[in-house]
Amino acid sequence: MRVKLTTAYSGPSLDLGLGVTISSGEELEAPDTTEVDNALAQGFLEEIEEEKKAKKGEITEGDEVWIFAEQRNGKIARVVFELLSKGRELADKLNVKLAAVLLCEKDCGSKELVAYGADKVYLVEDEKLKNYKTDFYTKIICDLIKNEKPQIVVYGATHIGRDLGPRIAQRIATGLTADCTGLDIDSDGLLLQTRPAFGGNIMAQIKCKTKPQMSTARPGVFKLASKDEKRKGEMIKANVVVDEKSSLTKVLDIIKAAKKKVNLEEAKIIVSGGRGLCDKENFRMIEELAKLLGAEVGASRAVVDAGWIPKDHQVGQTGKTVRPMLYLACGISGAIQHRAGMQNSEVIIAVNKDPNAMIFSIADYGIVADIKQFIPALISELKKQ
Repeated sequence: MRVKLTTAYSGPSLDLGLGVTISSGEELEAPDTTEVDNALAQGFLEEIEEEKKAKKGEITEGDEVWIFAEQRNGKIARVVFELLSKGRELADKLNVKLAAVLLCEKDCGSKELVAYGADKVYLVEDEKLKNYKTDFYTKIICDLIKNEKPQIVVYGATHIGRDLGPRIAQRIATGLTADCTGLDIDSDGLLLQTRPAFGGNIMAQIKCKTKPQMSTARPGVFKLASKDEKRKGEMIKANVVVDEKSSLTKVLDIIKAAKKKVNLEEAKIIVSGGRGLCDKENFRMIEELAKLLGAEVGASRAVVDAGWIPKDHQVGQTGKTVRPMLYLACGISGAIQHRAGMQNSEVIIAVNKDPNAMIFSIADYGIVADIKQFIPALISELKKQ
């Protein structure tokens, strides 16, 4: 808090502790000391009231909330729309505007960004921005931040977001909280960032007092708001010169890996298997059940570490965060690390032979049964349909 001396104090200056003194007519940020508390109690100091906040519903200019609009091959990532939904909540609490920052070869979705909640879209178009390059993106966004001075910038915790966010934070000397699972505004108007810590055993709440406050948030954490095609927004084209010579790298070609795409974040139904299946052969029952249900296959970390299935299928703190309509957990104990990645599913059905398994604490429906007997029986019934 900022303080100044009152007329009740007759001396030329007052010791506030920690080597800080305040003189008559001076205003400064008070240290957290006993001397300050005593001076306030005695009436020698008074707190300086901050400028009145905007009235509820009154939007103030500047100090915007920004969402980085990640695009690949001209298509905006789903996590961007999820972040816009949460960003809309944050901006409304702060009475400021919500903006999206889109870097691309040619406008590939500014109207869609507005439809999902953005008031503004900062658009940078250049053929050199077709594919992501760290140095180009870093310089452009840093320049935009220095010019527009947003108070919050949020990126998706994707491969691109995890590369770009820390680089920008270092360049502009601010903090960044990675892999957030919750974002809110506290009573002081600061961004309250929640993320798993100490191996997922606790959920830490972090604040950053430097601005802009920055964080990356995992795909699938925030609920996607409905799209409103009638929303109107402002598009601001930023005049930026992208100099190829300033880049240390050159993209020669992009070769996609020849493998089946696993899209857990957008799946409506996920069937996940855990260590309770005992071996890799039994895990094939999960794949067969998922096929019958038209679902994606998920897995716990123990299963992935055992080599039963690739890491793309891992759900949890060190895997993917999902929010399907139905999540069927088979033989999964429910460690906090796994629950952090699926606890926001609309309906959770857990099957485990241990009635005290932690997974039952968040399940909507729990079945105590031997998974190696339950799944074959369920598959048999489904095949009769």
